[in-house]
Amino acid sequence: MVGSGPGTRSFDRLVEFVGLGGVVVLSGAGLSTESGIPDYRGETGRMRRAEPMTYQTFVGSAAARRRYWARSHVGWRHIAHATSNAGHHAVAALQARGLVTDVITQNVDGLHQAAGAERVVELHGSLHRVRCLSCGERTPRERLHQRLSAANPGWAAAAGTINPDGDAVLADDHVDTFTIVDCAACDGVLKPDVVFFGENVPRPRVANCFELTEGADLLLVLGSSLTVMSGYRFVRRAVEHAIPVAIINQGPTRGDDDAAVAVDAPLGPTLTALLDELRP
Repeated sequence: MVGSGPGTRSFDRLVEFVGLGGVVVLSGAGLSTESGIPDYRGETGRMRRAEPMTYQTFVGSAAARRRYWARSHVGWRHIAHATSNAGHHAVAALQARGLVTDVITQNVDGLHQAAGAERVVELHGSLHRVRCLSCGERTPRERLHQRLSAANPGWAAAAGTINPDGDAVLADDHVDTFTIVDCAACDGVLKPDVVFFGENVPRPRVANCFELTEGADLLLVLGSSLTVMSGYRFVRRAVEHAIPVAIINQGPTRGDDDAAVAVDAPLGPTLTALLDELRP
């Protein structure tokens, strides 16, 4: 990864940029693949068989909600048991040393916080919370998991494929026999507290992320192909304000031409090596 050749020069430049501090991290699904959570567009994403749930489908169809919660009930076990990997821990350590100020994550797995990172903005929300679409109450996902288990005694289904949003591929007969529950406070429709495809990120959250980007000395993109505008807009904002962008990702990204330095390498080993180079 950091041997001789162009990769070494890119890594050395990365060390110089991060060593100056004032770093805002923008992380994507590629950072969590080493924790066993697949992404949508990398190698694990290409093996996915199901399309992600859209907001319009979820709110418009009771059958779609039953399908989502049955599959998510199985997939949640996988997300809940995932642990932070070396990349997450390196980001938290860089923050503890004062080099990273804030983290903007497109991930919904909570692994940055589990590794000890603070000042984390969850751009797309978190699978660890559930929100009622009627009264707006937010409750822990584990509580819903317990309620769904109680409502489905004896129900058992084995997952085929686990998707990045905790959705598991199940046979139709397992979905058809699953019972969903509504909000315990008002009987409203429950939805994971995440931004589905086709749903907008709340404007105040986006404005906060723009403000963090504009105040950074470096925007460090980790594990994102930047294919969708949801993340790429912060790279564009950084460039507009003459803030350098550094990228670590496996494979090309939409932002490579905007970056002052781009390293194509595994996230965990690269961030660990970066941390070692920056030890006092």
